Amino acid sequence: MSGTTKKPALSREAMYQIIRNPVVTEKATTLSGNGQFVFRVSSKANKREIKQAIEGLFGVTVVSVNTLVQKGKVKRFRGRPGQRSDMKKAFVRLAEGQSIDFTTGLA
Repeated sequence: MSGTTKKPALSREAMYQIIRNPVVTEKATTLSGNGQFVFRVSSKANKREIKQAIEGLFGVTVVSVNTLVQKGKVKRFRGRPGQRSDMKKAFVRLAEGQSIDFTTGLA
């Protein structure tokens, strides 16, 4: 028996907890033309979980996942300084010829 053990697949609920929402900005839209999509994800999710969640929710093949943690800005609220929450983003590259359409809902 080999030393690798297969981890059980994520439940649909866990996938929705990992993938929060797509990032729809000018830069993200430009990247989508190259087969790369940007998502806001749970700060506790790792690349392997993000890949499984994207493949499970959208039915596509993920080639690579790059993540970054965007630190929260210091903003003023009613004259007092406050801090926005940190946000984790995932840049997901899909296999050649595949795409995700955000205008239609999930099945």
